[in-house]
Amino acid sequence: MPEQDAWLGRIAAARDELGRSSTAARVAGLLREQITDGLLAPGERLPEAELCRAAQVSRNTLREAFRLLVQERLLEHRFNSGVFVRRLTAADLADLYRVRRILEGAGAREAAGAPPEALARLDAAVAEGERAAESGAWPEVGTADIRFHQAIGALCGSPRVDEMMRTLLAELRLVFHEMGSPREFHEPYLARNRLLAGLMARGECEAAERELLSYLDDAEAQLTAAYRREEERRPAGR
Repeated sequence: MPEQDAWLGRIAAARDELGRSSTAARVAGLLREQITDGLLAPGERLPEAELCRAAQVSRNTLREAFRLLVQERLLEHRFNSGVFVRRLTAADLADLYRVRRILEGAGAREAAGAPPEALARLDAAVAEGERAAESGAWPEVGTADIRFHQAIGALCGSPRVDEMMRTLLAELRLVFHEMGSPREFHEPYLARNRLLAGLMARGECEAAERELLSYLDDAEAQLTAAYRREEERRPAGR
């Protein structure tokens, strides 16, 4: 079978790259997680030598990981300067919320048929945020909020939606950095997260979707206002 021989031959020829690519994907995942958890901020330069030592990988592997995250719009390469965490624009923010309404709205509509463990992840994320708020750890409240919205998307029961949500919400976390006060932004949404989780747990899908869309409208408006203020203050090209 010549066709099979052809593609098997290509795989054999590329086998030396398989290990490196797999490692690069894992390194990209680790960096994405740092962004999602709020530990890497927009505009931050990623030191290549230090990262290679920390991850125990070659420069080629690290650069492949960078390439993957550039494709995901999380990093950017600046000529003769290095690789930086990307700073999103107000247009990026609008598009993020456009996609969130599609994916999370679909999750809310699927809540009535979701397995108990999927609904339990919603409650766990809400509780995590409430505990972080009680201890005054407001950046951690932001992380819990990200986990909550990932869990809403996961109600679709689609690995593809899960993957899109992971990338989407990592981008969103970069926008959170533009808020002057994490507490001022996140605190009002703790009760709304609890309300949403309750509606979905009871299978009240229409009410959950209405509340979710109102919630996203309010959050986008707040972030857009803060984001535009920051863009006006920031020097051109920074």
